[in-house]
Amino acid sequence: MKKAWIAVGESVHASIPKTGQIMKQLNELGPDAYTSPSEPLHYIRTLIEDQAAEGADYIAVNLDAFGEDKPQIAVDMMREYVRMVRTWGNGVPICVDSSDDNVLIAGLKEWYHTDEAVRQPLINSVKVHTMDNLLPLKGQYDFAFVGLLMSEASKSPSVDELYPLAKQIFDEAVGKYGFKPGEIFFDSTIFPLAVDMPMQPGEPSYTHKTFETIKKIKSDSDMKGVHFIGGITNCARDLPGRKIGIMRAYVHKAMQYGMDAGIVNIKHHLAEGDPAPELLQLVDAYAKMDGSAERLNEAMALMSKFCHACRKTSG
Repeated sequence: MKKAWIAVGESVHASIPKTGQIMKQLNELGPDAYTSPSEPLHYIRTLIEDQAAEGADYIAVNLDAFGEDKPQIAVDMMREYVRMVRTWGNGVPICVDSSDDNVLIAGLKEWYHTDEAVRQPLINSVKVHTMDNLLPLKGQYDFAFVGLLMSEASKSPSVDELYPLAKQIFDEAVGKYGFKPGEIFFDSTIFPLAVDMPMQPGEPSYTHKTFETIKKIKSDSDMKGVHFIGGITNCARDLPGRKIGIMRAYVHKAMQYGMDAGIVNIKHHLAEGDPAPELLQLVDAYAKMDGSAERLNEAMALMSKFCHACRKTSG
């Protein structure tokens, strides 16, 4: 039976303050840092093992914070983390996550640098302007990938701008390089609800555009079988409370539009259980914020009510 929700564990990420600090400490231990027992190594091992035990479908690793000044550091570290996921992930494949193609390529190659049988990894992400650099690797290495839908021309692209990007990536991946539709995960970026207000009158919310993009892509018969993924934690950023509840509501609402994968804290099991009705109503209001004054006012009223209730609870 096809799985309804694909969960990518987000916990091994250098931008998470505590995790990033421990990653730094581990890297500073010298040549044997990733093989000799230490408290930092045990911490990372536990992150990997716990996510596998909780049911992660992929374990993501992002080290971009280390490559901002010296990109080669992130490349070298990614090789080490790939080996750790392969060793301690109990068979769960890695999601190599980076904005640097060199890191993605190094991680992909290292995943297969073994005599052991390993499952197909996920590469995050491929963009229109990087696909000719990454997709040809399919001829040597079996992998699935996240196609990040980013417009070079607009900071707030419309559904009609994002959809052709998906078609372009899909046609290239399937038609030229032999990817199966089920090996493609599209991502149009999840925006925080707390600041998801239109910059200009009549403009839809980012949430509306994301959800409508999902629906348009998933309803295209030519692209049948593709997945849609997003960094779910982003939706609850800067909210005053009930963040896990908001994330669960967001997942359940997004699944109605066709999203079937998420980059998440695995322990939250966001696709399970029923979301709180009032939080589902709030997310739904942002999903329907189509640029009309009526929809805008409804979403703003519900957000105000939500924030007031959170302050009252914590006060």
